[in-house]
Amino acid sequence: MAERADDRLVRLLGLVAFLDGAGPVRVEELADRFGVTPRQVREDVDALWVSGTPGYMPDDLIDFDAYSLEDGVVSLTQARGMTRPLRLGTREAVALVAALRAMHASPAVQADRRRAAVVASALDKLTAATGEAAGAVDVQLEGEGDPQVVAAVTSALAEGRRLHLRYVNAADVTTERDVDPLRLLTQDGAMYLVGWCLRASGRRTFRVDRILAADVLQEPVAEHDVTVAGDLGADVWASVAHRGAPVATLTLASAARWVAEEVPAESVRDLPDGTVEVRLRVTNPAWLRRLLLANAPDVVAVDPPDVARDVAQAARGALDAYAATGPATGPGGGSAARPGGVPATGTAPGPVG
Repeated sequence: MAERADDRLVRLLGLVAFLDGAGPVRVEELADRFGVTPRQVREDVDALWVSGTPGYMPDDLIDFDAYSLEDGVVSLTQARGMTRPLRLGTREAVALVAALRAMHASPAVQADRRRAAVVASALDKLTAATGEAAGAVDVQLEGEGDPQVVAAVTSALAEGRRLHLRYVNAADVTTERDVDPLRLLTQDGAMYLVGWCLRASGRRTFRVDRILAADVLQEPVAEHDVTVAGDLGADVWASVAHRGAPVATLTLASAARWVAEEVPAESVRDLPDGTVEVRLRVTNPAWLRRLLLANAPDVVAVDPPDVARDVAQAARGALDAYAATGPATGPGGGSAARPGGVPATGTAPGPVG
């Protein structure tokens, strides 16, 4: 499962601070301390090697001893001030206060007591340090969805209780289902509830502004197998994905807009003609092939062309195999076949008794 960008950022900063005080440390020891693999430590060092202060010339970048790294030892030679306490100007402090107040007021933070406590602590300290200027900041968030729905979802998350949802998807199909709420998050200006859907027996993502009604039930949320539910620390809306996996861009008709909500997409964009552009990482070509074949009538365009050719070849192979078995017999003994010898019925081909 992909690692969250903010989790890696915290580790990268922690590596610099630790090495600045500890001196040279073996790669294996760093991996054990930060809970990652030795390979990941080396990748982190490579990322830090091209990071630094504005200017980004060689003298502005964080530096390590390359010869020591060849021997399996990470030795920080220049931290470029990354370990010094941060000093903010008045404008920077006020902007950060405003951002923290907006974050603290958001339902996604309020639904998580520990997260809300951390944000509140940081906000109190920064407000005290900023002084009178912080008092001039007034942040009011625009509502996201029905306030009663948001309140029910937030309450269920905080109390660990099951929800009954009435939900309308992008295809305007309304369903009712019981959901164990797992997480509330925001992405591209929209708020989403990630939960375990008992009707689907799997994890699903629901746009909060499409939840028509939400009732908090008495049943507590159940334990779900994380190998099936997925790593909640790396949600399906994370912008980072498996390193090295190629990117595919799908343009879909409005009838297939549900794909944008159900698959792990890097970005989703509504186009002027009513279609939707979905950009995703292809970690499993066979899965993408099945997705496109199952929704072929609503696929407008696929990029790169290699993906489209692969799917077209698979479709031709399936049609040829289907036609080779012989057309189904229609009423009166006639052939009930589509052009190209493909039977019109969705049942297995063969004579009808």
